[in-house]
Amino acid sequence: MKRTRTGRRPYALLCVLVLLAATSASEAVAGDGPGPLGVTVAARATARTVRVGALFDRPGGDLAGGHFCTASVVRSPHRDLVVTAAHCLAGRGALYFAPGYRYGRAPYGMWKVERMFLPAGWREGQDEDSDVAFAVLAGQGDGQEVEDVVGGNRFVTGSVTGAGVVTVTGYPDAAEAPSTCSNRPVARSATQQRIDCPDFTGGTSGSPWVNGSGDVVGVLGGHEQGGATADVSYSVVLGDGAGALYREAAADP
Repeated sequence: MKRTRTGRRPYALLCVLVLLAATSASEAVAGDGPGPLGVTVAARATARTVRVGALFDRPGGDLAGGHFCTASVVRSPHRDLVVTAAHCLAGRGALYFAPGYRYGRAPYGMWKVERMFLPAGWREGQDEDSDVAFAVLAGQGDGQEVEDVVGGNRFVTGSVTGAGVVTVTGYPDAAEAPSTCSNRPVARSATQQRIDCPDFTGGTSGSPWVNGSGDVVGVLGGHEQGGATADVSYSVVLGDGAGALYREAAADP
């Protein structure tokens, strides 16, 4: 699980100057896509950001402080699929997804996880190169599926790491609204990619990495289950294994 680095984090002078120079307009852009690179801000509630939500182990009641990971809606034939990190789902009981969660409220409903799809590499040995998973959500009583309500992003494999800027949006455990940051990923290895974004603490595991075309090209997790510090995050490079798992989950009746 992504962890917070202990101690006071030193800020470089350049970072301070960027933060001071950022206008309210540039921060608004960063809240819904590429803005100042490497700067984390509060994500505004938009048609894109509400596809990202928090995971809970209870269906309702007092939700504040109860979320533990992030997930996001991806397009699928049955319109009922979310992607997250495998370590967020493994060993869990009943789970619920709240898209667009903010300040104790689930404005788009609480969606129960019906089935989980974890890769064999994670189930058998917690292989960090397999730290991606999918969950099928139960529909609501009115026949609507989650994608009907908030939409979804395409899940894309085979993208070249660093080919473009991505936006990472997720829910820190200590916050009641999502944070977002845009930057260009770099390769850690042939199977892992990393991104430098400050203040992505515990709870942001499972956050989608979305490129400029609206495609999910990474999921926060992988090495060190997403990263041992708040300033550097990782994702599995989405390849054939992730693609096969997506197709299995998407075909689930």
